[in-house]
Amino acid sequence: MSFARRTIALSILPAIAATPAFAQGAADAAKIDPADTAWMISATAFVLMMTIPGLALFYCGMVRKKNVLATMAQALAATFIVSILWAMFGYSLTFVGGGPLLGSLDRIFLAGMTIDSISPAAKTIPESLFMIYQMTFAVITVALVAGSVADRMRFSAFLAFSVLWLFVVYVPLAHWVWGGGFLGAAGVLDFAGGLVVHLNAGVAGLVAALVLGKRKGYGHENLAPYDLSLAVIGTGLLWMGWFGFNGGSALGAGGRAVIAIVSTHLAASAGAFTWMALEWYTRGKPSVLGMISGAVAGLGTITPASGFVLPMHGIVIGIVAGAVCFWACTWLKLRFGYDDSLDVFGVHGIGGLTGTLLTGVFATAALSAAPGVAGVSGLIEGNPQQVLMQLYGILVTTVWAGGATFVILKVVNVFTPLRVRQEDEVIGLDVALHGESLQ
Repeated sequence: MSFARRTIALSILPAIAATPAFAQGAADAAKIDPADTAWMISATAFVLMMTIPGLALFYCGMVRKKNVLATMAQALAATFIVSILWAMFGYSLTFVGGGPLLGSLDRIFLAGMTIDSISPAAKTIPESLFMIYQMTFAVITVALVAGSVADRMRFSAFLAFSVLWLFVVYVPLAHWVWGGGFLGAAGVLDFAGGLVVHLNAGVAGLVAALVLGKRKGYGHENLAPYDLSLAVIGTGLLWMGWFGFNGGSALGAGGRAVIAIVSTHLAASAGAFTWMALEWYTRGKPSVLGMISGAVAGLGTITPASGFVLPMHGIVIGIVAGAVCFWACTWLKLRFGYDDSLDVFGVHGIGGLTGTLLTGVFATAALSAAPGVAGVSGLIEGNPQQVLMQLYGILVTTVWAGGATFVILKVVNVFTPLRVRQEDEVIGLDVALHGESLQ
């Protein structure tokens, strides 16, 4: 056989081998809804925007000028590293197979995924769309952790940490809650990531901050933000992106997605107002930093509840979020003296915990009911057991995220120091780690 013929034969073999899978995919095509697909494409773009540029701007506006580019680099690196690893292994281990602890390897390297195949978890959109939508959640969760160790973590250590943390912490927890694992099977409610994203990242961030230690000059030098206007722009992008984060978690273009979006917006507004009012009362002036912090606190706290509660519940949850997260970022942080640079634990960790608990209080059965499936009620509707179930999810998440993160950091430190040299911290991470600086 000539070289040309061998080349042609080899080129068509994958197509021939894939024919049965594509035939099976065609049988599922009737289940794919164009409206749901269009909405989920938009929601995926919204959630990706939350990391780049949303979180990158939000974070870099709150660090010092000499660390702006290094902070953005962490968000950018989390995006491309997690995206590749999620497609190769993460999606399959999280959402394919219904084991109590972990999924299967049936979809590694996206094997068997066709143009019109579907996932049992999202039956009206292409499986590839469900895969990339969930990818954006993994991306932002890893990126969130970086905020706790801003100004002092080596870039190489962050890269190694991101890889290990994705597979050891995020993938198992996401499977336990959303992928058919034991927490979801037990009845723990987490609509869009109160446990999987916010409490998980918050606890991991706190552990990382404690392991790395305080920034040089913390409590003595001026560590004022470089440019809060960037943080405000980042907040706006996060706020908009959260409509895809929470509304998209309905996995379709319907009433539940709209309710989730309305509840999300109202909670963010209530959180911003509450933080502003408390700061005005306690410090005499309402700061821009306080208002954007309150908005993000409301957004993170409503996340686990957004598809289970009514819009007016969103206002109540936002008020609680603003008050509790304000307390965590002021009194609690000062009381224990930890240096959580950008308050990942105080806003996301405490917010995720609070929202997960309040989901058990305000869950409304009518919102989660489906044909042949009864909805889940919370305490208000006479089901106090759901609050206990939510506490169970909080406990498991806290222990796993905290313990595993500590071990990962110690392992990474064996191969590369976690923290930059003191002279590099003084010079700034932009120049020391990346050879660049803002002009």
